Amino acid sequence: MITHPFTYQAPTTIEEAVRALGGAGEAKVIAGGHSLLPLMKLGLAQPEMLVDLRRIASLGEIRTEADGTIAIGALATHRVITHDQTVRAKLTALAEAAGEVGDLQVRARGTIGGSLAHADPAADEPAPTIAFDATIRAVGPKGQRDIRARDYFKGTFETALAANEILVEIRFPAQPARTGSAYAKFAHPASRFAVTGVAAVVTIKSDGSVERAALGVTGAAAAAYRATEAERALTGTKGDAKAIAAAAAKAADGITALSDLVASSEYRKHLVTVYARRAIERAIERARA
Repeated sequence: MITHPFTYQAPTTIEEAVRALGGAGEAKVIAGGHSLLPLMKLGLAQPEMLVDLRRIASLGEIRTEADGTIAIGALATHRVITHDQTVRAKLTALAEAAGEVGDLQVRARGTIGGSLAHADPAADEPAPTIAFDATIRAVGPKGQRDIRARDYFKGTFETALAANEILVEIRFPAQPARTGSAYAKFAHPASRFAVTGVAAVVTIKSDGSVERAALGVTGAAAAAYRATEAERALTGTKGDAKAIAAAAAKAADGITALSDLVASSEYRKHLVTVYARRAIERAIERARA
């Protein structure tokens, strides 16, 4: 039950939404509601106004642009992303991560924009968003702003998004030929949040060696991150079992791992290495297919 009073607006354009967001002392954007509404029921969030984006049809679109960029609107649900044929073919790790979110009901209503804006450290979709070098597009009173995914996640529930900006789409650049990707996750048995989740994107040269590797990790630290040491260790190798294991062993280097009742920091670091190896193996297999 939500006990505090608030007003409600449902604009039909992004411009109207930005004006509404800036027109109240404490306003919050709502899309699927799976992040904000539980906080409101617990009294942890008490906005004076809710700005509902669901009437802005363009925010639910998934489109491919002339240069191969795949733009996913902030209101695209996890379920839509999971089953979209273009996403499944070109951004396989993202489709897999979206398919791992919560349960059927959450995937049917929850949105990628809401997840990225909320920035739960155990959310699934930040990992492939970072691994694919995506760009977060936001709109505010000063106009449009693009934020690199690797610069977007700042900490637990903290992003580079300004309070008066609205996340409108996530832009994934075209991937080179012979690129494969995968998402591997150790899920919390009740919530299905990621205790650890790893997205791997690997490009293979014609001679079979690894031209480029990118790893996005979620669940292990206060914010999703790129495992750059592991990427460097894998790049230039033949992508064999020994090289994969050596790279995966570096996927938790330099992080301050979370520790809670579910997993200690040491165990989380161990899980990162295990699931990094699994994600890399599948990504390489797909790149070579």
